[in-house]
Amino acid sequence: MAKNANKIGPIGALFLRNLTQKQSILRYGCSSFDSNASISLSNNTKSFKNNCCLIERTIGSEARARATAIALYSSSTESSKETEIASSRGSKSNGGHGLDFYEEYRRSLYGEITHRALLVDAVGTLVVPAQPMAQIYRKIGEKYGVEYSEDEILYRFRRAYGQPWGQSRLRYVDDGRPFWQYIVSSSTGCSDSQYFEELYHYYATDKAWRLCDPEAEGVFKALRKAGVKLAVVSNFDTRLRLVLRALNCGHWFDAIAVSAEVAAEKPNPTIFLKACELLGVKPEDAVHVGDDRRNDIWGARDAGCDAWLWGSDVHSFKEVAQRIGVQV
Repeated sequence: MAKNANKIGPIGALFLRNLTQKQSILRYGCSSFDSNASISLSNNTKSFKNNCCLIERTIGSEARARATAIALYSSSTESSKETEIASSRGSKSNGGHGLDFYEEYRRSLYGEITHRALLVDAVGTLVVPAQPMAQIYRKIGEKYGVEYSEDEILYRFRRAYGQPWGQSRLRYVDDGRPFWQYIVSSSTGCSDSQYFEELYHYYATDKAWRLCDPEAEGVFKALRKAGVKLAVVSNFDTRLRLVLRALNCGHWFDAIAVSAEVAAEKPNPTIFLKACELLGVKPEDAVHVGDDRRNDIWGARDAGCDAWLWGSDVHSFKEVAQRIGVQV
């Protein structure tokens, strides 16, 4: 087994280890498989593959399993790590052929709809700031003596936000005030409590946010009508519910999983599992859509969910619905 693993690499070894157990399995993974390679498989095997996505369901002998794994490895081509990750599940860069195979596979299991639940990230996917953060920090801060330029505020904000939060393993606990007080004072050099409170409350209103996709409401209605359950999964404090209510979109969803309430932040799979629990679905029946590769894509997949990267795999909620199998 070890000898063969050295020949076929880690992905091939994964297939070989499981296939030789003579079990009916489902495995999918990201690698640099050549989508043009021809691999002969028995009638017991259905294979759907593209440059970096292979889904195989099989019952086979050890010899056939070894031959299949070696063939898969032999057909692989070198590609950069970023390309592999970016095209996971079949990105637009390979013409979308992998998506066709994958969705065909999902429909073979579930029917016309590929997923029974849709999980949606909040900031950057469902909603975005109505105005640049640094502009608001400076505009409101002028009457409190803030003198930094917008560029300086943005630089200091990013530096502060990227630092480990030492007071808790979670940044957002309950209303998140301690964390945001640190961010505001670090970004602007102003520790005035009135300034902080004005900023804090501003970001709980519809003045601070707008919907990322203006067609979202119609799409979500169509998804729910088709029986797809919906949830928001977000790293946010408890103001998220106020924001969604202010934007009149909270009622679109069957559940809301907020990190401050779940006590787990993405990419921790716990928050995705909690969302699935609230919806009453298994993780493998759900797909998560978000704009952050680490938090949204890797986190969701660690929980056992499917995941699509907003702005890369999908560009609108209408496209999300179409991939699930719901026409809007």
